[in-house]
Amino acid sequence: MPAPLHRREVLRLAAAGSAAYLVGPQFAALAQTPRGKLISPGCRRSKVKVAKIYLGVPEAHYPNPDLDLKKEVQFYEAEFRKLKDELTDVEFVVDELVSSVAQLNRWKDTLKNVDGILAVHLSLSTMPILDEILRLQRPTMIFSAPYSGHEWHVLTGRYKQKEGRNFECLLTSDYTQLAVAIRPFRAIHHLREAKILNLSTRKFGEYPQQIRQKFGTEIKQVDLQRMIDLYTAVSERDAEAEASSWIKGATAIVEPSRAEILNSCRMALAFERLLDEEDATVLTADCYGSMWQPLCRPYAYPCIGFARLNNMGLGGICQSDLPCAMTHILFQGLSGRPGFACNPGFDFATNSAIMIHCLGTPKMDGPQGPAAPYKLRSVMERREGAVPQITMRVGQKVTIAVLVDTAQVLYYTGRITDTPDTDRGCRNKITVQVDGSAQQLWKNWSDGIHRVACYGDLTEDLEHFCRFQQLDLINEALRPNGA
Repeated sequence: MPAPLHRREVLRLAAAGSAAYLVGPQFAALAQTPRGKLISPGCRRSKVKVAKIYLGVPEAHYPNPDLDLKKEVQFYEAEFRKLKDELTDVEFVVDELVSSVAQLNRWKDTLKNVDGILAVHLSLSTMPILDEILRLQRPTMIFSAPYSGHEWHVLTGRYKQKEGRNFECLLTSDYTQLAVAIRPFRAIHHLREAKILNLSTRKFGEYPQQIRQKFGTEIKQVDLQRMIDLYTAVSERDAEAEASSWIKGATAIVEPSRAEILNSCRMALAFERLLDEEDATVLTADCYGSMWQPLCRPYAYPCIGFARLNNMGLGGICQSDLPCAMTHILFQGLSGRPGFACNPGFDFATNSAIMIHCLGTPKMDGPQGPAAPYKLRSVMERREGAVPQITMRVGQKVTIAVLVDTAQVLYYTGRITDTPDTDRGCRNKITVQVDGSAQQLWKNWSDGIHRVACYGDLTEDLEHFCRFQQLDLINEALRPNGA
């Protein structure tokens, strides 16, 4: 398995390919780096550490006393090889066939420090080993194909109890789910390694410390002067090259002048340098608060810079919204795709939520995916600055969520039915037909106006992650009793 790149090298390659992620072969520069579909370059300080344990007892009565456990392992290893592109960021620090508690005990110290344990169930009579694994209180995913054994019925009872919150079961014949099993481990790893830079003069109370204690995520405040110094240090040549790539990639330039686009691209390159200096992964700015007049007005709005970071697999989030920044990292860990930070309007007539914001990201399918068409527009409310207005994909399933605090995730799902191009509301808009009730979504709404939308139905992945992290997962579009 290829070694991970240092973040500085990844950012250098990404910057060199800035035009490629807007036009032509999509993200050609980063396509050459040793990186899988589900990995964000900014979270590659180390690989996701997973213990892969095959659970099988020789001559067990079920599924067959003559079962060849070594052949079973060889079969699964072949299935893992098929999934190698999705697992390039994973290090299997334990990869063993375990047939007894005594064998397992040899690995106990290692197991205590992994991001997660993947237990592949092969035969009956493995419950004593599973008991020992679950006592370690590490996130554990149990993969059990049909005819593997009856242990599932013992686990069912424990799953309903509080002590069962550290394991999940995938009972399936779909072996691609072996990669799915690792997604919550990846999200846990990304959150622990993430570093969020917050450009603001406002205080955020105890939230950063609570987040650090729960998830390991570092949140660091950045002062204005440092950002201005980095902005002014960007060369005219580099800023012009970045501006040219955005202008060339746009289907139209509506309001912004070239000077506004150039200033925004200068800010974008300064953002990259700041993240590189800090070895950080996500940047957010108080762009409508303490940073509006001192940063946005005389220098540039952060929108293009944030979109650029999102295109690269890093993160740029509006308005110093730290819960949305955390949700963005969570979505990247689970899916490899960025989020669209947004707030809703409702249309009960079509059972829809219209999710809006000025900041849009072309590469909503992730750094290696196709780039959506975009126009360059002004920031609607301010009638100044430059922002990409994205045409997102009609028909696309989306998950919309926020990691509120250290206790709960609010979410709902739906399908994009329209991308309204109107001067009412912010520049980027998606009409999402809600799975459930838009009216109930409105009635249940709480904890701020913002949410983060991500391509794909990530319900199952969120369920696994929340279970391992002891978080309540609440569907906002359903009645409180779940009906």
